[in-house]
Amino acid sequence: MRIKLGKNLPAGLVTRLSALGHDVQTVHAEGLGSEDDPPIWQACQKEKRFLVTQDLDFSDVRRSIPGTHSCILLVRLREPSRRALTERLEAVFRKEDTTDWEGCLIVATDRKLRIRRQDLG
Repeated sequence: MRIKLGKNLPAGLVTRLSALGHDVQTVHAEGLGSEDDPPIWQACQKEKRFLVTQDLDFSDVRRSIPGTHSCILLVRLREPSRRALTERLEAVFRKEDTTDWEGCLIVATDRKLRIRRQDLG
């Protein structure tokens, strides 16, 4: 999976997620760390990367309609320390089947995942 880590996630995730076979980049490494959301979003879409972030601006399904983007994983932990974020995200990518997450909006909390898929209605 092609992943882009948002500006508020630990850099140590690159090594851990890469070890699981993912192609991981960070917004900081690409010089987007000081940018607002639109350039980060555009880079993810252009590169077809799965955005992993804590930024609630990306949770608005009116703007990030499932099925219209690569994927967004919003991380919402009660106590989002570097260690907690690293452990939770490594567990998600180690244990979950991510193959059908294309176009989804996913929220990862301390204990569960909520996956919002494209409305085929």
